[in-house]
Formats: sequence, structure tokens, C-alpha cells
Amino acid sequence: MGLIRAGTLAVAMALAGVTGAAADPAAAPVVVEYYTSQGCSACLPADRFFAELAGREDIIALALHVDYWDYMGWRDGFAQPRFTARQKAYARAARSRILYTPQMIVGGSAEVPGYRPMQVIELVEAVRDRPAAVNLALERAGEELTITAESLAAAAPPMVVQLVRYVPARTVSIGHGENAGRTVTYRNIVTGWEVLARWDGHGRFEGRVTAAGEGPVVVILQADGQGPILAAARAR
Repeated sequence: MGLIRAGTLAVAMALAGVTGAAADPAAAPVVVEYYTSQGCSACLPADRFFAELAGREDIIALALHVDYWDYMGWRDGFAQPRFTARQKAYARAARSRILYTPQMIVGGSAEVPGYRPMQVIELVEAVRDRPAAVNLALERAGEELTITAESLAAAAPPMVVQLVRYVPARTVSIGHGENAGRTVTYRNIVTGWEVLARWDGHGRFEGRVTAAGEGPVVVILQADGQGPILAAARAR
């Protein structure tokens, strides 16, 4: 289901100022999940905004292409059923029966349907202002990734440790469907999302995993039950 809201010139100017701001190197990055499809014409403005987010070091911007637009005449080669399932899990957690494309989910806890850039930026700032619950560090040596996490909260919830792989950019010429004839460059396209472990949130967590290849990897610690993202880190 597509949903789009046009932005005003004032909003666009304010957004340009925010996205151009220098990132605080000490701040933990905020995860923004973006649910989109090559077959969705309403996604095009959000695609462009997401490309700006993908260029920020203080944001881990992850595009998950869903497959339920494929029946409209164009199969999205980046789409995976597991990404649709993840979006549905967020909807169930929010007690909603509606899936939106485009949709951004900030920090695993705030859903923004449609094209609402200022709302996304405000939520990113709100998530960043939360007290940190977990300290997460990654060390990549060759094909091995070492994950170290330490609870900073007395009552940290159980968490799911997840590994995400993505491709920084790919350009697609779309032949059919709502976007037929368009050539679009997509950013931070998620290619894999897997659960590595479950952690009770107490004390210290250590793990090692194979991370072959030269592409970036992201580790996300998320409260069990599709809850908020408590920590995230990226290794290139």
C-alpha cells in the first residue's frame, strides 16, 4: 500500500540544514530501517531522502525491499520474503493490520509511514537522546568479526543479536510497473539479515562470526519481541 505526503519548501529547507549537520562522533548510530520497492512510485521521494540518510555516519540506514509489490508488473530483484516478514512483525507489535510502502522505522520503535522527512529526523534525535542501555563494539580482522557487548542498565531486557549485510549502492533500470522507464540508484540495500544469538542482557556478551567479503556489516542488538533497538554498530 503506497502513501505519500508532499513536503513544503520550508520543510525541504529545514531538512537540508539538518542532514547537512556534522555528526557527533561520540554518539551511537541510530538505525533507520526503510521498507521500499522498485515497483512503488510513491516511494521515489522517500528513496531520495533515504539516500541522504545513507550518507550520514551517525545513522545506520538500511533499505529492506519488500516483495508484495511484485504482482504489479515488475519484480524487485532486491526484495526478499524475510524483509516482508520483518515489516509484518513490526505491524503485529504495533497492533496494526496495514503495511505501508514507503515506511521508515527509527530505532526499532517508531514507525513513520509515507514521506515525512522531518518526522524521521525528529525521531532520530529523540532516539539518540535516550540513555544508552548497552555498549557495543565490533572488531573485524580478515573474515572474522568479534562482537563485544556490555550492559549499562540494571534491568536490560533480553535481546536478539542480529547480523546485517548490505550493498552501498546499485542502479536499476525499471522496465515495467508503476516506475516503468525510470532509472533509480538505490542505497544501502540489505542483502542478508540473520539472528546470531540471544542474550539475556546481563553482564557481558562476546561472540565471533565469519564475515567474509569486503562489504560492510552491521550488528544490531534489539529487544526481544520486535522491541526497540538498544545498540548498533557498523564495520566496513
